[in-house]
Amino acid sequence: MNFISRQPLGSVIQGSLTGGLEVRLHPDILVEDMRVGKFLVVQGVRSRFFCMLTDVALGISNQRIVAHPPSWEDTFMREILAGSGTYGTINLAPMLMFTPESNESDFNVDGKSAKLKAAVNTSLASFQAQTSTTMQLMPVKTIPTHFSQVYEASEDDFRRVFGWEDDPQRKNFSIGQPLDMDVPVCIDLNKFVERSNGVFGKSGTGKSFLTRLLLAGTIKKNAAVNLIFDMHSEYGWEAVSEGKNLSTVKGLKQLFPSNVEVYTLDPESAKRRGVPHAQDLYLSYDQIEVEDIKLCSRELGLSDASIDNANILHAEFGKSWIVQLLNMTNEEIKMFCEEKRGHQGSITALQRKLLRMDNLKYMRAACPHNYINQVMNSLEAGKNVVVEFGSQSDMLSYMLVTNMITRRIHQQYVRKAEKFLQTKNPLDKPLQLMITIEEAHRFLDSAIVQSTIFGTIAREMRKYFVTLLVVDQRPSGIDNEVMSQVGTRITALLNDEKDIDAIFTGVSGAGGLKSVLAKLDSKQQALILGHAVPMPVVVRTRPYDAAFYEEIGDPDWEGKPDEEVFAAAKLAKADLGF
Repeated sequence: MNFISRQPLGSVIQGSLTGGLEVRLHPDILVEDMRVGKFLVVQGVRSRFFCMLTDVALGISNQRIVAHPPSWEDTFMREILAGSGTYGTINLAPMLMFTPESNESDFNVDGKSAKLKAAVNTSLASFQAQTSTTMQLMPVKTIPTHFSQVYEASEDDFRRVFGWEDDPQRKNFSIGQPLDMDVPVCIDLNKFVERSNGVFGKSGTGKSFLTRLLLAGTIKKNAAVNLIFDMHSEYGWEAVSEGKNLSTVKGLKQLFPSNVEVYTLDPESAKRRGVPHAQDLYLSYDQIEVEDIKLCSRELGLSDASIDNANILHAEFGKSWIVQLLNMTNEEIKMFCEEKRGHQGSITALQRKLLRMDNLKYMRAACPHNYINQVMNSLEAGKNVVVEFGSQSDMLSYMLVTNMITRRIHQQYVRKAEKFLQTKNPLDKPLQLMITIEEAHRFLDSAIVQSTIFGTIAREMRKYFVTLLVVDQRPSGIDNEVMSQVGTRITALLNDEKDIDAIFTGVSGAGGLKSVLAKLDSKQQALILGHAVPMPVVVRTRPYDAAFYEEIGDPDWEGKPDEEVFAAAKLAKADLGF
């Protein structure tokens, strides 16, 4: 679309670099068409500014209008006042700017309107001559002049800023569309996986669907290998839709049968759900270290004294410390405490509470086969692994298993990364790994984050080629230092002020964005900001439906009659979603 021929929405009347721009709408522009989160552009004399609409307001030129407003039936008087006595204003937050390369004399305004108009037209022509591959968008360092015109963003604007999905030079993935346009908004998956990221939102806003979209895109584009700790069995195989009608959506194993492997802690649950080729996963007591128990101390009801005595037991018995403890009599505990200066009451309490693990279906005193190594071998082969918990989805099991597997995988990746740094051989470079965890605040709470493997991974960023994808409805429960390291944040509706503040930890100029986040719809809308997108943007998230299955390359789609495909897509769009 030709930018010069488009109708301007309003004029910049005041503003600042830190506070944003105030724009007075032109009389023929309806203020009700201006929605928070909208993507707009401002054409200045030298530069073009890409902005987000953060607030809408009504203004008056004379206080007498408020004292004596015209009646609603008096349309004639309201039309007279519109645009002169009454007007609408919007606030914009500039996010990116572009300054075309032009002769400096072209912008020598020196107060002459003719030269000003020529300068603006020169800037517009230079902008339109740029292609999406040559245009360099820069952080905002200044603001446009008074009375610069504001325009609706076009499809070309979105392509220039967010790219397009079939870009051969990047692994772009469409996460959704703008609120008022049918054009893809893409995230750069290479940038996405190289740092830890978060999907946030209160319960019922579609976090699981957003996460499934991101994982499907990552697998489709081969951006990273994934390890997904599937607490509620939502990602590996079929899951129940969150729509009104009882229907199901496909899991990653169904969309990518040769690239995804499912491991289960509850084989019976996997059989009932009809998950094919699900591999059993068992753990043994000798694989549990004190760090794993410490992470689960809240669930087990352990005191700090019990953890201290667990360290004494581990120092004495090594890997078999839990088996030895569970088999000790009261007399043996007493003798041990006398010899090793332990506390009998704390060790007895530790023994009693660790007996709870005997009821866990996946726990064994000893395993002839190392299942964790099997998971690591799958990841090394480039397979994406989903660990399903089935009926073992309580927080004790989730935190224990997730920590045990992640700690060992991280150790292996540290060794691989150090070898790669030493040899510089591309064949020694580890595959980028992204680990997905739910209820992330339980692992990244300020009280324990310094001593958990997840806090270590979040702080290391991409140093050892391992990052996190954290999914949570309480971001305020995550340590501030960890939140500041989260590269890309995809956030659905949040109402709690603490949670909203947490999302913008480490983000400059977050004032206007907070109001945008608080006004999202409760379904199928999200604010995306951070490393993987050039600027913050509000999107209608992409439906995870039959049409998406086809686009992603679902093997079950091939060979279906066109009528069946159309009917399935129509039904899914009606029944599925958020």
